[in-house]
Amino acid sequence: MARCLKVAVLAPMRQVFDYHAPAGPDADELIGCRVRVPFGKGSRLGVIVEVGEASLSAERIKNVTELIDQTPLLPGSLLALALWAADYYCHPPGEVLAAVFPLELRRGEAPRESLEDAWVATAAGQQALSNGTRLGVRQAHVLGLAAGEALRASGLSTLPFDARRVLRELTERQWLCAVRVPPVAAIGTESLEAFLDLNDAQALACAAVLEAADRYRTYLLEGITGSGKTEVYLHLARAMQAGGRQTLVLIPEIGLSEQLVRRFQRRFGSQVALLHSDLSDRERALVWERCRVGEVAILIGTRSALWTPLSNLGLVIVDEEHDASFKQQEGFRYSARDIAVMRARQDGIPVVLGSATPSLESESNVRRGKYTRLRLPERTAGAIPPVLRGLDVRSLPLTGGLSDALCKAMDQVLTEGQQVLLFLNRRGYAPLVMCHACGWIARCERCDARLVLHRESGRLSCHHCGAGRNLARQPVTCCPQPMPMTLGVGTEQVEEALNQRFPGRRILRIDRDSMRRKGQFEAACAAVLAGEVDILLGTQMLAKGHDFPEVTLVGIVDADSRLFATDFRAAERFAQLVIQVAGRAGRGSKPGLVLIQTHHPDHPVLRTVLESDYPDFVALGLAEREAAGLPPFTAMAVIRAEAGQQALPTEFLSGIRRATKSLVAAEVRLAGPVPATMERRAGKFRAVLMVSAERRGALADALLKILKAIEESPLRHRVRWHIDVDPEEAG
Repeated sequence: MARCLKVAVLAPMRQVFDYHAPAGPDADELIGCRVRVPFGKGSRLGVIVEVGEASLSAERIKNVTELIDQTPLLPGSLLALALWAADYYCHPPGEVLAAVFPLELRRGEAPRESLEDAWVATAAGQQALSNGTRLGVRQAHVLGLAAGEALRASGLSTLPFDARRVLRELTERQWLCAVRVPPVAAIGTESLEAFLDLNDAQALACAAVLEAADRYRTYLLEGITGSGKTEVYLHLARAMQAGGRQTLVLIPEIGLSEQLVRRFQRRFGSQVALLHSDLSDRERALVWERCRVGEVAILIGTRSALWTPLSNLGLVIVDEEHDASFKQQEGFRYSARDIAVMRARQDGIPVVLGSATPSLESESNVRRGKYTRLRLPERTAGAIPPVLRGLDVRSLPLTGGLSDALCKAMDQVLTEGQQVLLFLNRRGYAPLVMCHACGWIARCERCDARLVLHRESGRLSCHHCGAGRNLARQPVTCCPQPMPMTLGVGTEQVEEALNQRFPGRRILRIDRDSMRRKGQFEAACAAVLAGEVDILLGTQMLAKGHDFPEVTLVGIVDADSRLFATDFRAAERFAQLVIQVAGRAGRGSKPGLVLIQTHHPDHPVLRTVLESDYPDFVALGLAEREAAGLPPFTAMAVIRAEAGQQALPTEFLSGIRRATKSLVAAEVRLAGPVPATMERRAGKFRAVLMVSAERRGALADALLKILKAIEESPLRHRVRWHIDVDPEEAG
């Protein structure tokens, strides 16, 4: 057979396709280039992944329509990583490669020139500044910056407010002019923040990583909240930059890691680039290209930043490595943390996984000798870890979810001029609305879930599918005189109770409902730091990554909802959340106190968290997982199916189980199919089939057989299905 190009078409196809190479360039030098190829009745974009022997006769192989790139956009190591991930996660290689490229490149466009958007003051704008024209404070600030030199888009995030609206206003008045400028190669050290001295533990951690900077090794940087993990990251990145190497920093969510991002920007200036979902397609393409050509020293981003080509990558950092946000839950379901480790391994560089509450998977890898643990056991600047106490609220009156004991503790802290943070991971006013007369409950018509009351908007909403309706129009047909009442509390109700109990106090609620506009969350955090807030109430948006020195009391309003979750990771998530929230208390010079309201003070997980430290919980959690045959002691995958008819998903998965049960290794366990934890969601019925094995190789072989059985199933086109390898949830 003649040699030909193997092309992964950017489509949900599980195989690669043969095409004749274009005349001219050496075919082997085209691996990683984009091409346009005839496909079906039209054409598709694809990526050349291999040059090899054709699987068809020469006359049946079509020619490439267009060679888009003359040189590969993807380095060989990144292409190999994407193909490995496609194999590991049982996902079509073309769709994996589509996740690697920005949207513009997936459309076949050429890489953007590495120019940056900027704004300069026009002559009219200069005159408005000099002649005393009345301007808003923000307008004057932005116009003054643009009058000195070009105000770059990369510098907007350093402003203490969202500048986009101000820029639009000034441009409409023709006081600003939009331009494109080359990126700044570096910023003078006089404009950057000085590096802090490291304590002994931080210095030892840095030295250990840099000592092996020329080879692969995974480090688990375990540091209690406030111990200075970010400072370690900064010093490591500086060492990499000094050696001409790049650093990739992965964070769970850009908004929740704002302080980390700002610290990097204050130390490294324009050498830092950000990549996240809030950027426009054009901005993402520009950052991607700047990283590819080596104009960026440090890239900070969420999951998708993992796939960015970096010409001289020297270090990978994964902050809050335990966070579930690193697992993509739709489409290409991959773990950015795990692939980050594989990328470092392929490139022969170190990777640092940082957390105050490491995942049980990472803890297991340390115990097996695969990872090296580095400890930061103390808070920086002499700060004392907070004291954790449980508040038994059984039989006690609660007003808006708040006990009298918690309110009295808040009174004392507020009287001393300090701040309070209250945590409740449930937005809205109440999670259940019912009729007191007949027992009717407001339920979602499309999900097996109750509707949540949002009193501010006057709506009942489903937090799973987004459906909702106005409360005033809610029918209660079974009762002639409905008597609506609510059960449970959400952040809206707690805020209402706080306003009644603490009149005159400055109360700020932070959740997805109150922080919808761009820049609103950043402004809220700035207000807390400026001392303009007395009581801060919020959801998981406040649980991590924030340093509020004047917060000395943290109250967890309802710990019980997490204690009794059905997922096998529930206990781990509960312990991590409590410790992360508790870490917001006493980060300054004042001691901190954490009060946890519960109706189950004797629950073993809560007792372990309160009376011991996180390593004790880890030992307990790993022992339970091993006894139950759960990850990290087994490899697991879940096959999920959904359809509009209730019986179809179970029928489809039952057929897959029957077709493969005799073909897989004896150690492979097939459990189910069973209805999903929430069987009906968004109008679809769902079922799951769990596959597990002690050896990962046995699981991989089983999944190949399952994929073959799915392709042969007569029901495969009547259901939507996917395979989730290393799932966050089994249901």
